[in-house]
Amino acid sequence: MSQPQLHLPDVDTVVKTAKTYARDLAERTLATAVVAAGGVAVAAGPADMFHASFWETMAAAGIAAGGTVIKSLVARAFGAKNSASLVKGV
Repeated sequence: MSQPQLHLPDVDTVVKTAKTYARDLAERTLATAVVAAGGVAVAAGPADMFHASFWETMAAAGIAAGGTVIKSLVARAFGAKNSASLVKGV
């Protein structure tokens, strides 16, 4: 009986995938933080953003989610067609 062959991924492919993932994750994390801060500022007002009510916080979350969708659509329009990232090669 013959032994089955185990096909391991190419090391360069794994490193490239991890690098791509890290770049994409960093971009999305930064973009979400910026949009969320803007959402809180709009929903609660800049002067009162550290004392937001439950509904103001929920509104900020909705604004952040909407901002992320808009950012992803902009990325698709100006970046790679199969990615929601603006980072080249992601």
